[in-house]
Amino acid sequence: MTTNVGKTYAPATFEVDAERIRSYADAVHEDNPVYHDAGAAKQAGFRDLVAPPMFAVVYSAPAMGPAIMETVGEGLPRMVHGGQEFEWGEPVCAGDTITTEASVREIYEKDGKAFYVFESVSTNQEGEEVVRATWTNIVR
Repeated sequence: MTTNVGKTYAPATFEVDAERIRSYADAVHEDNPVYHDAGAAKQAGFRDLVAPPMFAVVYSAPAMGPAIMETVGEGLPRMVHGGQEFEWGEPVCAGDTITTEASVREIYEKDGKAFYVFESVSTNQEGEEVVRATWTNIVR
């Protein structure tokens, strides 16, 4: 088990576009018009077409990947999803540029399993936090 606790990885940037939002909304069966029609989103008070909250996984992945790969290493084939927690901030809209920074928050063993806890913080082009997430992975 590596000891990367406290390590922060290089940030990753993601350009949010309307078609990607619509595709994601379709994939998760979100039919709310604010996820498909910019006019409906603006009428609801958003700056533009708004992304469903769990779209966070899409723009966080480029930052999380290197952190998980380096920290979990050879345990990756035995890794399972343990949980996620999110604290939402400013909504993500089409045209936003989201920057995500990932870090290793905690690594511990319990019942013969290794627990890896990561944190990611995503901000938009205005420096506003859009989501702070905790990702827990378990290696059996």
